[in-house]
Amino acid sequence: MNTLQLREGRAGDAAAISALIVELAPAFFLSPDGAGTEPFLASVSASAEAGYLADARYRFWVLEATGGALAGFIASRDTSHLFHLFVAPAWQGQGLARRLWRAMQAGAAEAGHRGGFTVNAALPAVAVYERFGFVAEGPAQRQHGLAFLPMRHAGPADEAGCDDAGLPR
Repeated sequence: MNTLQLREGRAGDAAAISALIVELAPAFFLSPDGAGTEPFLASVSASAEAGYLADARYRFWVLEATGGALAGFIASRDTSHLFHLFVAPAWQGQGLARRLWRAMQAGAAEAGHRGGFTVNAALPAVAVYERFGFVAEGPAQRQHGLAFLPMRHAGPADEAGCDDAGLPR
């Protein structure tokens, strides 16, 4: 049986975090060949992720499978911005994104954050964020070969009407 451990991210996670992002990133590239995404890819390199992990403005939570494989992770910036959320393909559809989102919310509350949250959602992920209670806050943007939708979540009260799958009760 493969179990998952939720823990805070640490410096040694940078390479696995970067590898997971790079594996999943082509799904949200504007061009199939990845043209123009070089700045984005540089911003998610192992060295860049190591920098985020070492920076007090960022906080990471990881779900680690038995044996140490990365099943997924979430990161916040400045307590209120959902900076990264990725789940490995083998683990998708099992509620891990929701579990990570809740860990981030709890961490923000522990840090004294009582307001809302923002995210720049990759277009294929918009439905996931909508299930979490996020709403679009403007038109889709294009930058560095990617398209994203700025979204806002009002705060923990938005989750009251959802079940564990993020669907309305």
